[in-house]
Parts: sequence; C-alpha cells; structure tokens
Amino acid sequence: MKDLKSAILLFLAFTVICGGVYPAIVTGVAQALFPHQASGSLITDGSGKVIGSSLIGQPFSDPKYFWPRPSATAEFGYNPMGSSGSNSGPTNPDYLKTVGDRIKTLRDAGVTGTIPVDLVQASASGLDPHITPEAAKSQIPRIATARGMTEEAVRKVIARHNEDRQFGFLGEPRVNVLAVNLELDRLNP
Repeated sequence: MKDLKSAILLFLAFTVICGGVYPAIVTGVAQALFPHQASGSLITDGSGKVIGSSLIGQPFSDPKYFWPRPSATAEFGYNPMGSSGSNSGPTNPDYLKTVGDRIKTLRDAGVTGTIPVDLVQASASGLDPHITPEAAKSQIPRIATARGMTEEAVRKVIARHNEDRQFGFLGEPRVNVLAVNLELDRLNP
C-alpha cells in the first residue's frame, strides 16, 4: 500500500510538472523571445485579418497564382491536423495515377518542358509552403498571361522572394508561395 501511495503521488507530481508547469514556461519563453513564430508565423492583411501562415501551405488553383506543392492532406486541404506523407511508394498504381493526373493538369495549364518534381509530389509533411525556384519559373508564362503582366515582372517578384539555404548550407533554395502570391495581388490586383 505504501508503494502504491508513493506511485500515485509521483504520478500526480510529474503530471503537474510535465503537463502544466513545463509547457507553461516553454510557451511563456517562446512568446517573450519569438512572439511571431510562437503564434504560428501568421500573415495578416492591412486590417489585421489573418490570411495565412508562412509555415503552412495554402491551396491555390486560379491560373493567376503560383501553385504550391500538392498536399498529402488533400482530403483535408493543407490541414496541419492531418500532417503526414502519403506513404505511397514509386510503384504504387494509385500514386502513379495521382502523379500522372497532376502532370496532365500542369500540361493543360501551359507548363512546358521538364516539370519540377515539387509540383507533382507532396513533401514529407504534406504542408510545405515553399516550391523550388525552378518550379516557380515554370509557372511564369501562365501567371503573366492570366494577369496581363510581362514575364520579366513576374520573374522579378520571384527574385525578391527567393530564400537561400538556411545558414548557407541547410535545405535548398526556395520560394514561399503565399508571399509571392500576395505581392502579385498588391502589384496587379
């Protein structure tokens, strides 16, 4: 009985410490030191209305916008609660059909040449907000035509939003789709 009482007291103590005190301290420190990131890196319009996050991809399908990587959470639509990869291998018939359908959609939209892999395959999380500069460049003709802009003007928008490797060696160069689309809307509503 003595051991059971000790076990229950330890369970309650660790529940309070690990389930309440520690998360509260970590959250407080994060809010104090990194308030934008701790709040989800949310992007707002001029009036304060939240329009997205720089960390979570958003669906765009209108020809006047850059299209993001496909979401592995397609049935949820870039829902972070359903974050995961598809777990389908390169020989899975359903996966091959999905990739083939995505390629057809891009070809029908006017993408020519080699299609960058990130436009037809989801990232590991299924929520990646970035595409490669090559994927962005492959979409320039469609966007320029849809918006009545020159291809050079669209290319300059991409260049302004090109992000280098983190710390110069982590990851790959990338373009945040939401940031580019928001600038396109500001330049050419």
